[in-house]
Amino acid sequence: MHAHPRPVPPPSKPPTHLLDPARPQPPGRSGSAGRSALAVLPVLVLLAGCASDGPDAPPTGSPSDPTPVAVDSARDELAALAAAARDRHLTARYTLTGTGGPTREITVTSANDGSWRVDVPGGALGGTADIALAATRDGLFQCGLPSAGRPEPPSCVRLGDRDDAVPHRLDPRVQHPFTDWLEVLTDRRTALSVSTATTPPGVPGTCYVVESTAASLHPPLDVGVYCYQPDGTPTFVRAALGTLTLAGPPGPAPDTVPLAGPVVPGEPLGRESGSSAEPSPGTS
Repeated sequence: MHAHPRPVPPPSKPPTHLLDPARPQPPGRSGSAGRSALAVLPVLVLLAGCASDGPDAPPTGSPSDPTPVAVDSARDELAALAAAARDRHLTARYTLTGTGGPTREITVTSANDGSWRVDVPGGALGGTADIALAATRDGLFQCGLPSAGRPEPPSCVRLGDRDDAVPHRLDPRVQHPFTDWLEVLTDRRTALSVSTATTPPGVPGTCYVVESTAASLHPPLDVGVYCYQPDGTPTFVRAALGTLTLAGPPGPAPDTVPLAGPVVPGEPLGRESGSSAEPSPGTS
């Protein structure tokens, strides 16, 4: 007799409860294995995401991150020179031109104790009287100097405290580049635009163009060209007040500035011809 081959059993199928997750899992070992596999799956996905970034992935910035501010080197340089000028004590002569009159010689004295004096020929009475402005520990003074338009002996009138501003109607303006404008140039909060300028022939030092970036009826200083030597010596100023040019090497500074004459209770000399009274309160 011929032997009949044994029938091959069909391949076993997985239990239907493993193929259909919606069907309830029967208790037992197979159900626990399914739950373990599902629990491990999120962990594997999380690890895969971390691995894709890599440990050395560079951090990404956000739009709110601050951006570096460009440094205005010319503004920094001028501020440093102006700070040196505030600490510079000297006696120096400057020529003043461009004011519609003859060339005049301005004398600037910055004493070791912080007092200062600026002599201004033709600084009052329409250019016919010579004056000196001085600030000492006793206050701010205007002194009338002997001149062709005012032959009287020198005398001084107190205008206010040492740090007060000279009233506008009395102000010859040429003292500002050596006094309060230096503080403006050192203050980075002041709305100024600064750029380097071509140095005029024969002028030592470095020059800068200074402009105001804020509209104001009373700007903190005249826009123009300002030049300084590395030690802070002002060498050249071209602005609305005229052009000031250092006339020679500066000399040593005194310990303190002397007033040109005694302090008297009179009235200061005004800038305009025939004017010799202080402005009334609230005017300038």
